[in-house]
Amino acid sequence: MRIFLFVFLLVGINDSVYSQKSEIGNWFIYFGNQKINKNWNWHNEIQYRNYDFIGDTNQLLLRTGIGYNLTENNNNVLLGYAFVNTQKYIPNSDQKQESNEHRIFQQFITKQNFGRFYFLHRYRIEERFLTDDFQMRLRYFLNLNIPLNKKTLDKNAIYLSTYNEIFVNTENPLFDRNRVYVGLGYKINRNIKIELGYMNQFFETDSRDQINLLTFVNF
Repeated sequence: MRIFLFVFLLVGINDSVYSQKSEIGNWFIYFGNQKINKNWNWHNEIQYRNYDFIGDTNQLLLRTGIGYNLTENNNNVLLGYAFVNTQKYIPNSDQKQESNEHRIFQQFITKQNFGRFYFLHRYRIEERFLTDDFQMRLRYFLNLNIPLNKKTLDKNAIYLSTYNEIFVNTENPLFDRNRVYVGLGYKINRNIKIELGYMNQFFETDSRDQINLLTFVNF
């Protein structure tokens, strides 16, 4: 925990001092997954995305959904809704243009465990209701967690987390974006874990670096 606090403070001090010169932003993310009963679960999520360390808002994303377990632990389907508020800088200006987006999405998650290697695959379809447009997008997310100080991913485990997620539109341009992430996580107990990591998000003609702080809460 001391390592995580030190790294987090170091990132914050560095980014706040050099925010005008740096292209590195920050995402603060909360993932919640509450068990309703043996088969059903409620997903809830908040993402606060900044152009710098904090205070220069890029996006606020709120996502929720109801899921159903096809098997007890490894396969889940979910129907959800997301609200996204975006504040995007106007080119060659310090002014922002604000827009809202509503999404309906369907997803399938499957998990596998091979020794110390914990894999998660997520397949998602999004119907995006933009201000003046409607779009559909396909996403594939592959995550790998590897405990470093234990053989299993249980209480007090420090683990390496890495993922890749690709976004594909259903119309041109087909390629939307790709996200590559690597970080360190700490499993506080059976239900809560935190991660701190670096993500590169690249688009067709541009890319951006992010520092991500994630909290996962499962009950």
